[in-house]
Amino acid sequence: MHGTSGQNAAAIAAAARPAPSAAGPARVAWALAVTLGVAAACWYIAIRRMSGMDMGTSTSLGSFWSFAVLWLVMMAAMMLPGAAPAVVRRAQAGGRPLAAPLFAASYLAVWVAIGLAVYALDRPHGTVAAGVAAIVAGGYELTPLKKHCRLKCEGTLRSGWGFGLSCAGASAGLMLVQVTAGVMSLAWMAGIGCLIGVQKLVPPRPAIDVPVALALAGLGIVILAVPSAIPGLVPAMSTM
Repeated sequence: MHGTSGQNAAAIAAAARPAPSAAGPARVAWALAVTLGVAAACWYIAIRRMSGMDMGTSTSLGSFWSFAVLWLVMMAAMMLPGAAPAVVRRAQAGGRPLAAPLFAASYLAVWVAIGLAVYALDRPHGTVAAGVAAIVAGGYELTPLKKHCRLKCEGTLRSGWGFGLSCAGASAGLMLVQVTAGVMSLAWMAGIGCLIGVQKLVPPRPAIDVPVALALAGLGIVILAVPSAIPGLVPAMSTM
């Protein structure tokens, strides 16, 4: 009798226990769709707003609030596609319904903070700074710090802040190139964004990383030697 009663109690408890939520896959799909949808919308806004703003190394950042808003749009467009797998993993981990959106928002907040630093530290510069930045970025690609940050960025992190800091460390050299060569350039934005996205998805491999490092260093040498060979780097008025 006692055994039967115990089995009945266990059965009742199991029946009362909430079944796995059928909304789990839907929540994951929603998180992915929203992440990519926001990125696509930000690309559209960036293309509309940034057209004609690129002045190469002579680009002015403009007023603080204008730059801050545009930088947020740029970072969402560039960084969210590569961060989509991490957002999906956060949604799959369960927890609060807003866990994935908060993860993505705190991830972008890291990039906004970096943008504030960019604005504060921005100074007039020329092609020499852009060339040196590209060479430095090429060297950084092969450092242990870059590898460490990439591995952390590709790992499972529950904190959007931690994920953002790791990915910022992994992308520091590439973003330095964009900031110095053409911070408002759609071409640099697309190229650097694609490379950052690929590096978020592909583990560090010498067969890929060494050619990327050499290409960046070669780009820097070309910028230093013949800056006019890089389209848009030197405004037409500066070459007259």
